[in-house]
Amino acid sequence: MARWFYGLLLILSVAVLLSVYISPLHVPLAGLLSLGIPLLLLGHGVLFVFMLLSRSRWFWVPLLVLVLSFPYLKATFRWPSADRFQEARTEETLEVLSYNVHLFRYNREKRNPAEFRESIARWLSEHPADIKCIQEFYQDETTASTHMIRRLAQDQGMHISYQPVQRRRQRQSIGMAIISRYPIVNEGRVFDNSRNNGVIFADIRWNSDTIRVYNAHLESMSIQAEALKDVEGFKENYYDVARKIRNGQVTRARQLAQLQQHIADSPYPVLLMGDFNDTPYSYLYFNLRQNLSNAFERAGSGFGFTYNRVLFFLRIDHLFYQEDFFDVTDFKTYSAVDYSDHYPIGALLRKRSGTP
Repeated sequence: MARWFYGLLLILSVAVLLSVYISPLHVPLAGLLSLGIPLLLLGHGVLFVFMLLSRSRWFWVPLLVLVLSFPYLKATFRWPSADRFQEARTEETLEVLSYNVHLFRYNREKRNPAEFRESIARWLSEHPADIKCIQEFYQDETTASTHMIRRLAQDQGMHISYQPVQRRRQRQSIGMAIISRYPIVNEGRVFDNSRNNGVIFADIRWNSDTIRVYNAHLESMSIQAEALKDVEGFKENYYDVARKIRNGQVTRARQLAQLQQHIADSPYPVLLMGDFNDTPYSYLYFNLRQNLSNAFERAGSGFGFTYNRVLFFLRIDHLFYQEDFFDVTDFKTYSAVDYSDHYPIGALLRKRSGTP
């Protein structure tokens, strides 16, 4: 009986682990299955310790699953290290930042959204990053306080590529922005969905090289996180949430194909960052890892959660880079900067030694 039980457990566990390699376009439920990977890792960790202490001869089953889970463990957690981010800055490093600013209108604890707008604008203006990718960028030219292109770029002597996705009025729009200390020599968009999602790019002259920076905001799931803050809310909204997760994963799989083709055609080394609306246990994440490296996995600390709402345990903002050109020296999640429903993420990179 035990042989059948542990055999079935092993088969099911491997099936869950392999679900990240199955496109939601072909099997929509595969994406839902992959969301169970964190619980799978936790469960097998507890089971392994229990079976080891009880001297069960079947301890090798959870041990084998944990060994097979190494790529997922690597994407989940890095041993915390001292924060030496600013100390690691040199003349040779390139500091980059990604931030979903929630239209500069985050409203929390019934506070005035204008307080958050001013806090986030001040923080972004003072941040020393050489390149800043901003999602949900709200531009309103009717007042000085909401003219963010001027405040965050022009007044700072920075270059900017702003791609509006949705225009509300003649002088008001929602879009995405790439702000750079270095000259922008080309710009454009990969796609957009006419709401506030999409991917844009800018070719930036960095010293003697040109690099291509992608700013991504992939399909949102439009889940009301507050509705899941207790057991009753979860029960009432379970099926609706599952449907939105499945539909979002299918749409992001289509967007991924467009993005990967654009990256493959890039004549320059690539940086890709933004709000991907997908966890590290997803088809999208593991596909991007095939050709790009993830900065958190190389230089992050802790769990690196980036979502600032009820579902606080999510890391859905990512930074990928082309490893044959860049080295990442440090990565940081700014979890103390709570002016939006996302935390900013940043990294220090340098040109790989020996690269022409």
